[in-house]
Amino acid sequence: MADYAIIGFGCAGYYGAKAIRENDPDGTITVYSEHGYSPYNPMLTTYYVAGKIPFEGLFPFGDMEKIRQELRLEVHTGARVEKVEARSRTVRLENGESRQFDKILIATGAHAFAPSFPGLDPEKAFYMRTIDDAIRLREALESHPYRTALVVGASMVGIKVVELLNNRGIRTTLADMAPRMFPLAAYESVSREIERRITRKGVHLALGSALASVEETGDGFVCSMTDGSTVQADLIVLCIGTRTNVSLVDPAEVTVNKGIVVDHDMQTPVPGIYAAGDCCEGEELQSNTSMIIGLWANAAHQGATAGANMAGGKAEFDGNFLHNITHFMDMDFIGFGDNRLTGQVVTSGHIESGLYVEAVIGEQGLVGVNILDNYRISGTVKNYLYRIMESGDAKLSPIQRGILIKEGLKPSFIEKMEGRYHG
Repeated sequence: MADYAIIGFGCAGYYGAKAIRENDPDGTITVYSEHGYSPYNPMLTTYYVAGKIPFEGLFPFGDMEKIRQELRLEVHTGARVEKVEARSRTVRLENGESRQFDKILIATGAHAFAPSFPGLDPEKAFYMRTIDDAIRLREALESHPYRTALVVGASMVGIKVVELLNNRGIRTTLADMAPRMFPLAAYESVSREIERRITRKGVHLALGSALASVEETGDGFVCSMTDGSTVQADLIVLCIGTRTNVSLVDPAEVTVNKGIVVDHDMQTPVPGIYAAGDCCEGEELQSNTSMIIGLWANAAHQGATAGANMAGGKAEFDGNFLHNITHFMDMDFIGFGDNRLTGQVVTSGHIESGLYVEAVIGEQGLVGVNILDNYRISGTVKNYLYRIMESGDAKLSPIQRGILIKEGLKPSFIEKMEGRYHG
């Protein structure tokens, strides 16, 4: 009977356990988790803080006891894994305990990253990644009459924090070192339109300006920015980015770049050691390189692939590509593909109202798309771009074409997006 370990129990860990159990009904699955929560989606934490979902809504698979019984898991919560000795397949805990396994899945995810700022006590800033972060921010908002806030980091999480603060009537400044909104996902024209809409909602933007230092006063904080300006804030929320949780592996044993490098089976170069989710690098189809793609669906696919292969099944992670789909401040923003790739730019609709689509056509066809204000076409466009990356030559099906036309895209634009236009 095989003995499996799963370290970290988020989306990837859950799907890994599920796939192991489906392929090996009799094996022993031991889960190590630093907290007692069942798997949750970090992107839902802002919805909980905003009061849009109840606390139970954070847990799509139910509570931990239900999962433990369904998958027959041996769960160790509050157990910090200090080291995975890959070659011997040994898990060492911080308390000195150790245990060998036949197969190990590392699914430790990522953590919120924020550098230290002169004058700012880290315990007086807020973050947004974990459930505990969400609980702390929600309790603070419910117990303090904040009037002003500074959110540092114009990320997909940062903008959701800005939205919930703005909805509470808190005058909010959004700061980021980047010169425009979503520079890794949006084309410049789309970035500028998003900025215009956010500003119109009452949010102050401090783009191209980083937080330099903080002075605490009796009324809150005076935040000095790198451009010489200052921002008064009662509340500071840091949404600067994330870093992978990979310290428990030895780079001399397991290849680590920004994340743990795996093959299509989600296995590291060390037999029996697998990784999945935000802690690992899988294949990015557009660049043909390994890359972290921190998406819920990506983690689910990687975890299921790893679990199946660990338990003697056969599965393969066929890669993914950069994409973002989010809704905030009464608008949809969808970005597909690497926005640094150049080519012929074609557009449809009016950027200031209604559906707007901006696509870039490279030598080999469609390489990127931005969509404003219509999430309903996102699945069709994503599927089409994925097939281009798979085969290099793909056309929309009549059904897909019909969906796009029904939602407002003109046939002439669709032909351009398919690369059948050479004007």
